[in-house]
Amino acid sequence: MIRVLIADDQDLVRLGLCALVESEDDLALAGEAADGLRAVELARRERPDVVLMDIRMPGIDGIEATRRIVADPELTATRVVVLTTFELDEYVFDALRHGASGFLTKDTRPAELLRAIRLVAEGEALLSPSVTRRVVREFATRPSRVPRPHPRLDTLTDRERQVVGLVGEGLNNEEIAARLVVSPATARTHVSRAMGKLGARDRAQLVVFAYQSGLVSG
Repeated sequence: MIRVLIADDQDLVRLGLCALVESEDDLALAGEAADGLRAVELARRERPDVVLMDIRMPGIDGIEATRRIVADPELTATRVVVLTTFELDEYVFDALRHGASGFLTKDTRPAELLRAIRLVAEGEALLSPSVTRRVVREFATRPSRVPRPHPRLDTLTDRERQVVGLVGEGLNNEEIAARLVVSPATARTHVSRAMGKLGARDRAQLVVFAYQSGLVSG
């Protein structure tokens, strides 16, 4: 059973999401929140598998709520998916930077939203790296943003740096393997080791790290 927490300050949106989750045999509603503080409180108490988090909420917004959930050592198994009205939104970039596993626009079809919940709960990437890359590139490479290398970047081997850069370009493991002329299993190992060293929860966050550290050009 996949336990889902819904956080949205719009009553109709929240109730609709709750009803959708409760209509599925393999999903269970872990709680609902109308503001960011309540979302964090419920996440810590209920330890859901997935949180659907609206970005703009009273109290603390969804970005700060996401940051607190991701930073909690007792919630390492909880994945946050942010909900947004616009796909190319600087708030989405900040949410990914703070550890969200991906994002969905609010006009996502119900079947696609349910599929997304199940993918994230299984530890899969919600978004294709290329979609995440497009959002990250839009904001991380603006002239006003200065590259901020990850503090553990020096722990990566040269090959791992290369692999992180390729993840940032939107390549999957098979494409990375073909580019480096190695096996897909080897590429997967490099990605996993880089994620472990950098503390990345998933590939979406690895894309953010790649751009912020200057490992991939705009």
